[in-house]
Parts: sequence; C-alpha cells; structure tokens
Amino acid sequence: MTASFTPRGATLKSRMASVGAIAVAGALLLTGCGDQTDKATGGSNTNAAPLFNQLPKEIQSAKVIKVGSDINYPPVEFKKNGEVMGIDPDIADALGKQLGVKFEFNNGTFDTLLSGLRSKRYDIAMSAMTDNKGRQEGVDPDTGKKAGEGVDFVDYFTAGVSIYTKKGANTGIKTWDDLCGKKVVVQRGTVSHDLAKSQSKTCQKNGKGKISVEAFGNDTEAQTRLRGGGAVAGSSDFPVAAYAVKTSGGGKDFELVGEQVEAAPYGIAIAKKNTQLRDAIKQALALIVANGEYDKIIAKWGVKEGAVTKAIINGGK
Repeated sequence: MTASFTPRGATLKSRMASVGAIAVAGALLLTGCGDQTDKATGGSNTNAAPLFNQLPKEIQSAKVIKVGSDINYPPVEFKKNGEVMGIDPDIADALGKQLGVKFEFNNGTFDTLLSGLRSKRYDIAMSAMTDNKGRQEGVDPDTGKKAGEGVDFVDYFTAGVSIYTKKGANTGIKTWDDLCGKKVVVQRGTVSHDLAKSQSKTCQKNGKGKISVEAFGNDTEAQTRLRGGGAVAGSSDFPVAAYAVKTSGGGKDFELVGEQVEAAPYGIAIAKKNTQLRDAIKQALALIVANGEYDKIIAKWGVKEGAVTKAIINGGK
C-alpha cells in the first residue's frame, strides 16, 4: 500500500525509473554488514549464511524476524490455499537466505502496522509501505504534527497510484480532477486515501463538488464495493490495481484509467533505534540484487517497471 504522505499534485505522472547501479556484494560484506502468524519464510537457520553475524544477538538467538503485514493486497502479499505469497514474501524469502533466519509474516490491518512495530510486536513492517519523510519523522499526514517516533526504511520497490473503474463505465474519468462530485473507494490509511481527501478540497476550492470518499480496512473490500456499484471509481497502488483489473471476474470487472501518479519507493520499516537490523537487511537486499535473485522475483510477478537496482535507506521524499 502506498503509505500516507503529502501528495505532490494529483496530475503528476509517475516515472517508475530504476535508481542507482548494482551494488557490489564483496564490498558490502567488507563494510559490515490480534494478529496471527501466517507464514515463516526463508533462511537456513545457521550462521553459515553470509550475513548472519551482522544481525542483532536477539534475532540470531530466535532465528526469526517477525514481520507485520496486511496480507490482503495481491499481488504484493495475499493468501492462496492457506499460503501467504506475493512479491513481499518472495523477497523476504530471498533476504532470509542471506541472513540465515526466517521471516515470519503476521497479519494485521495496514493502519496498525507501525504501532505494532513501536510496541515491538514486530521486528519490521513489510506491506507495500511507502517510504516518505512523514513516516520517517513520525508526522501525522492530516495534521502535519509529530505523532510518534518515526521509522527507517530499506527501499526495495517503486510504485505509483492508479484509478480504476468498472469495465466499460469510466464515464470520462482520466485524472483525479475528473473525480470531483463523484464517489471513490479506497483503503484506509493509504496514499490513495490521502490523495482523495486532498483532491476533494481542491475540487471545492475550484467551485466543483467535493469527492465522496469511502475508506475500507482493506483493498478487497473497496473492490467489492465498486463492483457492486457503490462508487464510480477506486484507487490503489498500480501493481494492486493492475492485478485486480487482470484477475477480478476473469478480467471482466474493472479497467485502469489515466496515468499513475505519486510514484514513490516501498520500504521495509524498521525502528529508528534498530540500526543493526536495518543495516543487515540493507546488505541482504544488495546481495540479492547483485546475484540476480531479486530480478527473478520481480519478473515472476510481472512488475519490472518498479524494480530497484540499489539498496537505499530512507530514499523517500
């Protein structure tokens, strides 16, 4: 889920460009490197893994990294036949092999993941979460005021936000400006939610009708509402919207409209104080980028446009 942050303008087209050059694995090694558990993924559970010794001692002992994730956001993370799968679990599996530990996915609603991280319920949050300055600094996107301790991000993907409608019923919608006076469904706490609220104010300022925004706990509920005719459009991250368009009703339910906006990095969220874990995960990501495992995962899910070529901390703006 592209996480909440101050929009940079609803008509801004995204450019899903890869960043940087491929990291050199050898150099990185020299620099030192109500929820329920749904999946433990990756890792050999031995210190033979190249980055095991770079992990905090408590994680070395547990041999598990606890992941907070909203596991209802295909194709990023979702359940199929009781198994958690998707882009994030596959990347976590590859990271686990480099770190020698398991990534244990725990299901939670998206807007509670960072509070779970702060309370140490999770070691990290990995759930299509946008890296942006507001989350880095713990600033509430609605008030602009400090709301809690910020987090650090290890960036691993790039995605923008898309609008989708019922197939054959886009009623001339091409941009966010076209949503004035209409009803939109979104997932609560995401950039789509923030962008819809911001655009509604712009609509009113320009003498047009406000946007009626209905927010749900997960994106699947929003899609169900749109499918049933409860709104004229929905908005979510491009990979998720594109997946829904491709799969829902065998491709007969929805269609994408207009261009992506608000392109930004997804990041693995880690507590500010846990720099050792942050740096170990960054190095693990650099290794799987360098050895080709990352590219295989991205290709498998058909999202090459969002690939990164370098591990970066706090690259969001």
